[in-house]
Amino acid sequence: MARDNDTDYNEEGVEVPFEALDAAALRGLIEEFVTREWSELSDSGYSLEDKVEQVLRQLKEKKVKVVFDLTSNTANIVVSR
Repeated sequence: MARDNDTDYNEEGVEVPFEALDAAALRGLIEEFVTREWSELSDSGYSLEDKVEQVLRQLKEKKVKVVFDLTSNTANIVVSR
């Protein structure tokens, strides 16, 4: 089932503390997120490592959070409200 971009920020699920994920799982989630969400920014001058560090910093600052979507059975990173 196709979903529009708005559903990424309105997912129905449970918040997963990023600290509860092992380092490899967290890194994979963040890498998937930045390559999907920032694909149009490939000329931005930021490396993959730069983007990963930015998202990790936002997780630590609680600006974004990891959510497990109960409908799609997938994890995503969404803006905290």
